[in-house]
Amino acid sequence: MNSVHLTLFGFLVFFLGYRFYSTWLSKRIYGLDEKIKTPAHEFRDDIDFLPTKKHILFGHHFTSIAGAAPIIGPCVAAYWGWLPAIVWVVLGTVFIGTVHDFGALVMSVKEKGKSIADISSRIINGRVRVLFLIFIVLLVWLVLAVFAMAIADLFVTIPTSVIPINIEIIIAIGVGWLIYKKGMDALLPSLIALGLLYVFVWVGTVTPISFETMGLNKVQSTNVWVVLMFLYSGIASFLPVWILLQPRDYINSHQLIVGLGLIYLGIFIAQPVIDAPMLRTVTDGPSLFPLLFVTIACGAISGFHGLVSSGTSSKQLDKLSDARMVGYGGMIGEGTLALASTIAAVAGIALVSQCSLPAIGQVADLNWAVYYDSWAHASGNKAAAFVLGGGALIESIGISPALARTLMAVLVISFAATTLDTATRIQRFILAELGDALDISILKNRIVATLAAIIPAMLLVFTNVHDPATGVVKKTGWALWPIFGASNQMLAALTLMVLTLYFWQRKKPILPLLIPMLFIMLITITSLFLKAAQFYETNSFLFGLNIFLIILIGWMIIEGLLTVINLKKKY
Repeated sequence: MNSVHLTLFGFLVFFLGYRFYSTWLSKRIYGLDEKIKTPAHEFRDDIDFLPTKKHILFGHHFTSIAGAAPIIGPCVAAYWGWLPAIVWVVLGTVFIGTVHDFGALVMSVKEKGKSIADISSRIINGRVRVLFLIFIVLLVWLVLAVFAMAIADLFVTIPTSVIPINIEIIIAIGVGWLIYKKGMDALLPSLIALGLLYVFVWVGTVTPISFETMGLNKVQSTNVWVVLMFLYSGIASFLPVWILLQPRDYINSHQLIVGLGLIYLGIFIAQPVIDAPMLRTVTDGPSLFPLLFVTIACGAISGFHGLVSSGTSSKQLDKLSDARMVGYGGMIGEGTLALASTIAAVAGIALVSQCSLPAIGQVADLNWAVYYDSWAHASGNKAAAFVLGGGALIESIGISPALARTLMAVLVISFAATTLDTATRIQRFILAELGDALDISILKNRIVATLAAIIPAMLLVFTNVHDPATGVVKKTGWALWPIFGASNQMLAALTLMVLTLYFWQRKKPILPLLIPMLFIMLITITSLFLKAAQFYETNSFLFGLNIFLIILIGWMIIEGLLTVINLKKKY
């Protein structure tokens, strides 16, 4: 099959979903009332609460949710063939992920910018708020660890990306100053900034920077980058959103549009044939159900997106009607990225000749059968299929191989870094909220909360555990990645549970919320129990953590069911 056909199928479903389904949700369930004063206006402080034009906020929201996960997930999930990956990315995005993100944003705005956990205390009870907060804190620590490692790995393996990524920070600060201090319209400065970024992409391509040239080995170089990334994210989380967060994300949104445009243009020019089978018969790896649905997490639905919707985006929404473009449209953008990653994995890598893969090493002639010869290699290669396959697609339009590779690396790192500092800011909010719920006043201190956000995540990076899935010793964060997928999806299911109860109490149709909630709960609970069985005899730490998450989830579900029973008695 020609990859163009899969691309057109994805585009058509995404367009129809935004044009019709998001409109129906807006009118029948979410009620985008223009009379509502948004938290950005009501609590404006120009630090966290700031009314923002919808196109700028779309850029922030889109790039905050479009991190490494929607790229890594499809690259790994292509192990099971192209059909299940494409179907889950496209249909999951339109009917589940968008409903979740859009709903979380609207509910938070209507509840004065409160987080999902805070809202759950009023919808269900105070116990659920604490459970929710603990669950979120554990999840975000893992997000911070994995994204920091992903960025560090790319800096080490593709040193040509170092200059453009770091120059982008300086450029973004300049753009923020021009927009908010000089009153310039955002479009022109951001387009100029995008042009400058691509100039430095070329500069970086001819001037790679590596700590290995300074005498450090690969592991030491990676560790230095991890420390620098956590230092950056901590500082960035303190700054007012207009200085760095918004302008950099706006630049990144343009970069992503250009990058995806180049990849899709490459698909239509090269028209690579799908190299992967439609469906793989698995004999030596994990089964498709339920692991596919938690491996492709952010590319179809993600609980982390609800944290962004209620943690930062709801505090910057100018008008409630903007929520459709920001919430539903942002997730459509994420699905488009996941679709590009899938195409690169199942077709683009067949265009690659000699290369080096993280889990395999040097390969003379790359194709799907070589890349996905085992589950250990598929999971160990992480985002390499996107970088290599996407780079090959960009090469087909006449861009040099070195420049194409740098462009792909900058694309991945930019969005991983955006998610990293957004997650750090959100974790600070969540820890402060947990401090309020448990009466731990020290957590309300911004510096203490930021340190509490970063230090445990660093421990996940700088400790090692035995990974039972591959039989090798890994960084704790990477070994926990399968748990991240399941717990991230469960957070989405719990958010859908709060949304279902919230709009049920307001007499709105809830099936578009209830059905996805039940499906996501089924696959995540199944996945967590399977992982617990796997960890039982091989790793007591991971087993204990897995059981702890299962208990938290079960407790919250029971509390939700009790709320339904009590409400039925009341009405």
